[in-house]
Amino acid sequence: MRGVGEPVLFVQTALTADELLPIAQQPVLVDRYQTILYHRRGYAGSSSSSAPGSIVRDAKDAAALLEALGIEQAHVVGLSFSGAIALQLASAVPDRVHSLILIEPPPVHVPSAAEFRVANARLQQSRRRAGVAAALDEFMTLLMGQQWRSEMQRNLPGSVTQMERDAATFFDIDIPALFTWTYTAADAALIAAPVIYVGGSDSGRWFAEVRELLLSWLPQAEDVVIGGADHSLAISHPGAIASSLAAFMDRHPIPQGKSSA
Repeated sequence: MRGVGEPVLFVQTALTADELLPIAQQPVLVDRYQTILYHRRGYAGSSSSSAPGSIVRDAKDAAALLEALGIEQAHVVGLSFSGAIALQLASAVPDRVHSLILIEPPPVHVPSAAEFRVANARLQQSRRRAGVAAALDEFMTLLMGQQWRSEMQRNLPGSVTQMERDAATFFDIDIPALFTWTYTAADAALIAAPVIYVGGSDSGRWFAEVRELLLSWLPQAEDVVIGGADHSLAISHPGAIASSLAAFMDRHPIPQGKSSA
């Protein structure tokens, strides 16, 4: 937890426990808001998780955290996998989510979802055949190239060791949880909060489809495209994202007395 002001809950995504940290620690946010990052079950020293994983369970954990901290309403940020958690949270307990910030949620309900499932099934096969370390290297090489370790270490020190330690949670808990999660336009219609969708201009077809789908489900949502960014935008473009988030939250302040219980 950093700073003071309206609370901003950063929901940890899969695999990289502190991927949202570069955004949360930007001065434009931490100087004006209370930023809250937490580690989900099975990550970075948090309690171990048990199968089967569940997006619904993760959303309940987020709501329980807000309650434990005495926070009545918060701005909620979800990235990639945790975008699914943030969507579930905003639909299930809309009174807790004052505004919703979605950074490229996963492509599980889009036209190309079958391709995404096949790609993840190959990773699961690698995990079973060659082990967690080999599957992690395969995944990250596909995502960032052969130099992924040096890139991650340069941008987020300590992240490689953390990822290697927690990769089993990603493969054995999070991926199955994502593919058993159901979410429809009717669920999205339950969201009462202002919404902003943030994506990279170079993130590819899967995430272009996610953007199109979510903007159709949430026609009130604002749309921000970060030029030159791909799906690693939280690490590569934290300043641009933080500025967009701060401007959005400035337009949608939490009413006085609503940020704490």
